Amino acid sequence: MNQPFPGPHAGLVTGHVPVLRLGDVLLVTLQGDLHDSTAQQLQEDLAETIVRNGAAGVIIDISGVEIVDSFLGRVLAEIAGQTDLLAARTVVVGMRPAVAITLVELGLTLPRVHTALSTEVAMELLTRQAPSSRYGGLRQESP
Repeated sequence: MNQPFPGPHAGLVTGHVPVLRLGDVLLVTLQGDLHDSTAQQLQEDLAETIVRNGAAGVIIDISGVEIVDSFLGRVLAEIAGQTDLLAARTVVVGMRPAVAITLVELGLTLPRVHTALSTEVAMELLTRQAPSSRYGGLRQESP
């Protein structure tokens, strides 16, 4: 079992899914299949960690996911919905072209899920958010 490591990037263990805190952003890396119990535990732990640490957002790295199905799409959408209700944002990174194609073919639009091509871009997206906007909902970006 993974053990938390000390320092400002303290690792939190969520079933088999590690959650890392990077400042006010949480980083989750999905590898392979996500099972029902692991997904539920991840959702609960993320919600508690967002509230406890005042996290501004969650980055979910799915670069280790080769096949996506409606279950994973639903889990991502549910995490984003919970995160949104807790005044934080969700950004998915590492999406392979085949995964994007499959999501579209399945008709999964993933509302409230933002995407970025890299973790660095996702961090920039999340840290750009004005702190005052976290208490009244998302700030509307001008085009």
